[in-house]
Amino acid sequence: MIADRISLVVIAVVVTLVVAFGYLRLGDRALALLPLAWNRRLLPWLFVAPAAAMLGLTLVFPAILTVVFSFFDAEGSAFVGFANYSETLSDSVTQIALRNTVMWVLLLPALAVLVGLTIAVLAERVAYGGLVKAALFLPIAISAVAAGVIWTFMYDYQPPIAEQTGTVNALITLIPGTDPVAWIINEATNNYALIAATLWTQAGFAMVIFAAALRSIPEELHEAARLDGASEWKLFRHVTFPALVPTVVVVATTMTVIALKAFDIVYVMTNGSYGTDVLSTVMYRELFTAKDNGVAGAVATILMVAVIPIMIFNVRQFRRGKES
Repeated sequence: MIADRISLVVIAVVVTLVVAFGYLRLGDRALALLPLAWNRRLLPWLFVAPAAAMLGLTLVFPAILTVVFSFFDAEGSAFVGFANYSETLSDSVTQIALRNTVMWVLLLPALAVLVGLTIAVLAERVAYGGLVKAALFLPIAISAVAAGVIWTFMYDYQPPIAEQTGTVNALITLIPGTDPVAWIINEATNNYALIAATLWTQAGFAMVIFAAALRSIPEELHEAARLDGASEWKLFRHVTFPALVPTVVVVATTMTVIALKAFDIVYVMTNGSYGTDVLSTVMYRELFTAKDNGVAGAVATILMVAVIPIMIFNVRQFRRGKES
């Protein structure tokens, strides 16, 4: 069995290399027959075309198909117009998911920027800053599913009379008079607990980006501000932070997209129960549990429409950065 799988992998790699070589070889010869002006215009597309075709096949075509499905019934046989949108938006579960998604969009980017920037700035000033950065960066290597399992144990709840096996409750009960909290079950805390678990996996990314941006700020600016008598807080407020604003925008928009498509940790830790649904979990249940392609397509389209403006804004910011 293992030998057969290895053989298939080897065959797939060889076939891919042969096809790629043949495509480039034949394409180059075909372009050589064209006039020089046309050759220069079409030559870049020779290399871009495979990636563009793959992008269209795996991203653009499914997106268009999803939008089309959203206007049909569950089986995709009858056109229903915007009925799926009105049905899902009027559903109380979807309304809770919309509320939670907005909460994710507001809190996760803000906390990621705050934590990442704070650690990046402070770690530059201590000898063991490298260890702090490494500790915060390590969770990036952990999958969202594994992080969900880890934090399920971290948030584990036992009655006040029992010994607390969850790390968070074990710590807070060290304070006299403090009772353990059912973080995942309690609707007053569970969404914040899920966002905190996601922040644990993403703060390292924000920290690395900010650390790189800090190193790009000329040290002469800091030295000049210190010679003028600026305190460390004024130095950060008037010199460091203004230089980091473009990086803050990039990190915030990236975290916003991650918040909009949050699924894994919510699915693993609560499966959307106890009022923790987000749009992604609603879409998953409609597609794989209710088998309703129409409503699932409507929810997916709402998510896609929410993400597109953010991505456009991010691209424009990137272009402005290159032009400046």
